[in-house]
Amino acid sequence: MTEQQALVRLRERDPAGLEWFIRRYTPYVGAVIWNIIGGSMTAQDAEELASDVFLVLWQNGGKARPGKVKSWLGAVARHKAINRLRERGVELGDPEDILALTARGPETEAEERELARLVREAVDSLDMPDREIFIRFYYYCQNAARIGQEMHMSPPAVRKRLERGRDKLKRYFEEGGHLDALSDIV
Repeated sequence: MTEQQALVRLRERDPAGLEWFIRRYTPYVGAVIWNIIGGSMTAQDAEELASDVFLVLWQNGGKARPGKVKSWLGAVARHKAINRLRERGVELGDPEDILALTARGPETEAEERELARLVREAVDSLDMPDREIFIRFYYYCQNAARIGQEMHMSPPAVRKRLERGRDKLKRYFEEGGHLDALSDIV
């Protein structure tokens, strides 16, 4: 079954569509959740949150777009994990910072989409394993020690690759005439 077929089944309220997404994306959703909650909750809490994420997919399957489901699931997983931490009294920062981030108009959203596209292109320009290291570090919030352990590298080697990767990305943005976009990120 393809993602498109699974989405059709999901919209038809066929559980086989949801099962396809669960089988395919449970490790990804779990990683996103675990990287946010870390040691502050149990594995059972993480499993419960993952179930909540797929329940949201079941309830909102008609809104999911082909090719965007993985990122949508990641966003829902991050949101659910952060909310659960807040419910448990874990301090996550200044609430006014959160309000400022959510007060966006169409112009800001268009700028953010363009910036996300530029960043995605820049990261895609990196060779492996640098691309994977960047994704693990910046998207999944894994630290150098964990990345090193999972990729069979030393933490200093991971940090060095991150440093070189940042330099490559800076050159990529300079050559593309998008250095101003880079200043918005760092």
